[in-house]
Amino acid sequence: MRYLFAIQGEGRGHLTQALSLAAMLRRHGHEVVEVLVGRSSVRALPAFFFERIGAPVVEFEAPRFAFDHANRCVSMLRTLLLNAAPARLAAFDRSMRLIRDRIAALQPDCIVNFYELLTGLALRRFSIRVPMTGIAHQFLLNHILYPYGRRRGVEGWLLRLHARMTAWGCDRLLALSFRPMADDFQRHIHVVPPLLRREALAGEPSDEGFILGYMVNNGFADELCRWSDRHPGQRLRVFWDRRDRPVTWQAGEGLTFHRLDDRLFLEYMRRCRAYVTTAGFESVCEAMYHRKPMLLVPAHIEQRINAADALASGAGIEAAGFDLDRLVDYLARPDAPRPDAGFRAWVDSAEERFIELLTH
Repeated sequence: MRYLFAIQGEGRGHLTQALSLAAMLRRHGHEVVEVLVGRSSVRALPAFFFERIGAPVVEFEAPRFAFDHANRCVSMLRTLLLNAAPARLAAFDRSMRLIRDRIAALQPDCIVNFYELLTGLALRRFSIRVPMTGIAHQFLLNHILYPYGRRRGVEGWLLRLHARMTAWGCDRLLALSFRPMADDFQRHIHVVPPLLRREALAGEPSDEGFILGYMVNNGFADELCRWSDRHPGQRLRVFWDRRDRPVTWQAGEGLTFHRLDDRLFLEYMRRCRAYVTTAGFESVCEAMYHRKPMLLVPAHIEQRINAADALASGAGIEAAGFDLDRLVDYLARPDAPRPDAGFRAWVDSAEERFIELLTH
């Protein structure tokens, strides 16, 4: 079968999920004919994605988050105002027309949508009749048995609405989950394991004493610098995407910032003592697979829900900021819980489950 991928390009998670699924499909004789990536003009796609996706990549302008003045937390109001601006709406119109034209030119057997909003809107707007499967952890938000998106006020309601809108045009939804759950057939939701690449699963974990960090919103960097200045003996290796700093920047005696490099990140994940993150689903899963304790610092409602879900699986602790004192104290506890060992078996069952759902 011939598959067309559509991917939300903010952050790293949906991109690495697409890399994993593309490799699975090719191992079973299928083809990914092209990849459409919706991204903002202020964030470049990482080089590793172009190197490894194995198909032509077409980028288009898509909605994006807007952060607060400190560049730390997502502002829902600023996000709405930013994406509703006339110039942005005109850009989204051009993007939907590009999506329509690429589908018409390629004639794929199936579209796989990694939580990209405009692709579903284009299918509805232009009455495109190509089967589409949606893949995202966020689709669990509308699963009848999923408890973590409820009772979270207006923000939670908007997040679930966004998940429903992103599902428009999909014949079925594959909801990535930390744990097995029953399918929700009424809402066409199938619960599936995380999509982790073979590179992320390879090798035996070790503990070399350093703390690994990953941040999309760079406003947390000042916190880490101040903490590192107070604790020069603790080694920190932090990945970010700032382009105005060197690829590797030694910010202090124990603190090194790296521009996002996927191979190096996965190597450090296997070797680190613990992991600090804003609770994006993908990297939390990678840390859980290698049983690394975590400090989760969610920056918006979606990440707060991810954090609650991951903590239920023994992932670590949560904090409002990059408070590494709490993490160091947690690591010193002999009874500190570690991620569930059964998580590995769940992840290892992914290929069989995805191939069954996507090709039959």
